[in-house]
Amino acid sequence: MSKEATVLFDAPGPRARRRNALLTVLSALLLLGLVAVAAKRFNDQGQFAGHLWTPFLKADVWVNLILPGLWNTLKAAAVASVLAILFGVVFGLARLSDHSWIRVPAGAVVEFFRAIPLLILIFLAYFVPNKVSLVIAESPFGTFQRVMVDSVGWIFGVEINAGQVTVSAFAAVVFGLVLYNGSVLAEVVRAGVNSIPKGQAEAAYSIGLRKNGVMRLVLLPQAITVMMPAIVSQLVVLLKDTALGFIIGYAELLQAGFKQVPPNFGNNLIQAGIVVAIIYIAINMVLSSVANRLERRSRGSRRTAAKTMGAGTGAPPAAGMSVAGQSGSV
Repeated sequence: MSKEATVLFDAPGPRARRRNALLTVLSALLLLGLVAVAAKRFNDQGQFAGHLWTPFLKADVWVNLILPGLWNTLKAAAVASVLAILFGVVFGLARLSDHSWIRVPAGAVVEFFRAIPLLILIFLAYFVPNKVSLVIAESPFGTFQRVMVDSVGWIFGVEINAGQVTVSAFAAVVFGLVLYNGSVLAEVVRAGVNSIPKGQAEAAYSIGLRKNGVMRLVLLPQAITVMMPAIVSQLVVLLKDTALGFIIGYAELLQAGFKQVPPNFGNNLIQAGIVVAIIYIAINMVLSSVANRLERRSRGSRRTAAKTMGAGTGAPPAAGMSVAGQSGSV
């Protein structure tokens, strides 16, 4: 069988290869035609005029607007990614618990936050604490609220003044990203662990491991390789979803590059959108490349170095060799 064949499909024959090559050429020509038509329309409307693109060649535009916005995007994405993965691991494993008092509440939390649109979560995180904090301050939980904000909330820019909690735009964006994407990652973790053959767990139990050891030493190391593509895809989604922060005034890349640059430089919305899109694409390509490298390394570390039967020591006897011949040679 040809090396191109896999368990999913047979290797294409000569006619199929010619047909695939023809379809590839036609698709490329169609794509180039669409690009040419779009470029012509842009040129007819003056969108290639130099004064619309020159702002992105100025250092002050990058230093004062685009780079600070990019930093805010990466900062929110990095913090939210770490917390979302932790959220996903904790609640994903909780959904696999044998105890219903752990499994059922964890499932309810995951399904609840996965069903709510991310934008609503960001709005709730930004506006609700400011409204309900005064009521909580006058209740028996007022001291607990103040201690939590002073000990944990300040890390994300959350402040409390006379019992009223003020949530920063950064904290609201991170909160929404963590709850939504963490709930999705929880399902990824649960599905990844369940995808491991049951024989792996049964073998681990047979040598005396408890469930904690089975999960930590046997199932999770194998499930990580299975889950890696889905986790990376969700982190790419998380990075792009930071753009929703502009709704509450968070100065991320879209807010800085697409909302602040055009009003000051000839209303070049299309040019700003293209530049911002290129930056997002570059970041996501780097993230995907790093993840693919980690996945290949993870797969390579699990390959066995044992020799297979058929050559060298331990090879089976030749088909024509008799038992007597074997004993005589010994």
